[in-house]
Amino acid sequence: MAVEIRELECFLVLADELHFGRTAERLYLSQSRVSQLLQSLERRIGGPLFERTSRRVALTPLGKEFLTSLRPAYAALERVVENAREYAASAAGKLRIGFQGAANATVLNAVADFQSRHPDCLIDVCELPLNDPFGALRRDAVDAAVVMLPVAEDDLVLGPVFSQQQQTLTVCSSHRLAARSSIDAEELAGETLIAIAGPAPGYWRQAQAPTQTPAGALIHRGPDVRTLQEGLSLIAAGRGAMLICRPTAERNSWNGIVNLPISGLPDSSLGLIWRRGEQTPTLQAFANHLKT
Repeated sequence: MAVEIRELECFLVLADELHFGRTAERLYLSQSRVSQLLQSLERRIGGPLFERTSRRVALTPLGKEFLTSLRPAYAALERVVENAREYAASAAGKLRIGFQGAANATVLNAVADFQSRHPDCLIDVCELPLNDPFGALRRDAVDAAVVMLPVAEDDLVLGPVFSQQQQTLTVCSSHRLAARSSIDAEELAGETLIAIAGPAPGYWRQAQAPTQTPAGALIHRGPDVRTLQEGLSLIAAGRGAMLICRPTAERNSWNGIVNLPISGLPDSSLGLIWRRGEQTPTLQAFANHLKT
């Protein structure tokens, strides 16, 4: 038979007080209700827990054994409840999210949903430099960041990955490939790709502007840029092409620039990252929204 928490609480207080009147006062109950709870618990256990006379209340041997086992278990249960309260309370305050470029629909929907579920928590968003996806996290300027993959940093944790999008090759309208409806990655051989400047690590910059096709043919490295707008300006000037995920390319359409879907390359993806060892309940709650 299931034991009720109130019965256990009544037993523990009576074991401390050894007096029904004082127990009733501590629990804000009547003495008759204390007796009912105790009798119910004794029926569930199958034996008397207290010896009761008109002069004294004392634990039976069964009661002493039960008390010895119950105290640590009840204390552990109280800690579980308190931890849950702290977890719920920690979703209040502020969460700072950085993102590269314009926040896409997935991020914006997650922010809106999180705000509706946690009205006491304010989410601040800020744009991260294209050429420095990890710096703001390391400076503690943001609590988490939405960045383009790959991420292979020992001090950072990669959480949910989302927004897998086909890549496009963005070129000026006079480019030799501009009239095509789509291209294959091997057609990048001999082309010049505008690259992203540091301080982004080399492996990350290489992923955004590879120097070889999948088959190993050479791709020339063009000028480095710090922002997408710098890259688009150089494209329009005929200084090279740039790999951009399709939604970003469509949102940043310029006169004299053409976006060509490209096959044979991995999709562009975004991921939520944060500092290792600093995953707060608030941050975990936000990450869960991005997963759905």
